[in-house]
Amino acid sequence: MISTWMFAFLLTVQQTYSPDSLIITKEGRGVQSINRTDFSIPYTDLPIIHSKKYNHLLDQLDHQYSIEPKNATLDSFGNIQSEQVGYRINREAFMEQFYSYYFSRKPGYLEIPMAPVYPKVDSELLGDIQSVRIGRYVTSFNSQNKKRTTNIQLATKAINNYVIFPGETFSFNKVVGKRTAEKGYLRAKVIVRGEFSEDIGGGICQVSSTLFNAVDNAGLKIVQRFSHSRDVPYIPPGRDATVSWYGPDFVFKNLYNQPVLIRARTLGNLLVIKLYSSESLEYIPRKIPEAPY
Repeated sequence: MISTWMFAFLLTVQQTYSPDSLIITKEGRGVQSINRTDFSIPYTDLPIIHSKKYNHLLDQLDHQYSIEPKNATLDSFGNIQSEQVGYRINREAFMEQFYSYYFSRKPGYLEIPMAPVYPKVDSELLGDIQSVRIGRYVTSFNSQNKKRTTNIQLATKAINNYVIFPGETFSFNKVVGKRTAEKGYLRAKVIVRGEFSEDIGGGICQVSSTLFNAVDNAGLKIVQRFSHSRDVPYIPPGRDATVSWYGPDFVFKNLYNQPVLIRARTLGNLLVIKLYSSESLEYIPRKIPEAPY
């Protein structure tokens, strides 16, 4: 028996649907109508589902209605901002309902089944791993250079609150992502083959270099690091870590038995990166040269 609201919905859009259509709903609201024949292999009388079209439909719905989970984070005052549970289409349940409709040769309704997706970092974990500072490094920059400062702030924000679990590898390029104008990155000075030039995202190597020294100070395993082709003023010689989207990356691995938290921020003309972990972590810090201020 069709409920009153569904009956009214069908009367409103009855010319849109064919007798063997499937009405897909989300929270009781019709969001899409599909036809059985659109998902059948052509030139055959056998009821065979066109898997490519079916998967395309599912991917489309997933993109529209799935909600990514959000990790718990620390704000600029050190207060914990709670995590948020996400939701993703339950593909197994969707498939069961879709197949039931397809082989029944009758019209039907399919409420999109959603399943919770829990974040990796919840408030309890974050509260535990902010206990002990295991690494730190500070560099300075010219805050009057607005373009370079903007790039440094964007990259710093991208790595802030990132948690590396035991055995996990951190890639600067992967976490920060491609530096583009659409993301707000600006053209600023970079070093290319030993010469100064300008490119989108100039200045972010100061972020990767500061992070490298904080990571090295914490005793984490450096997997990949490359130096510039000439010395840079914000870091001691040989202590830099150049990065480029289509080139070198800075990569390290957490070999400890506890997660490690990155806290990164800019304060005036200073870039401050600290690494934290649990009180139960046993670690061996490394002594590293201080940056010139």
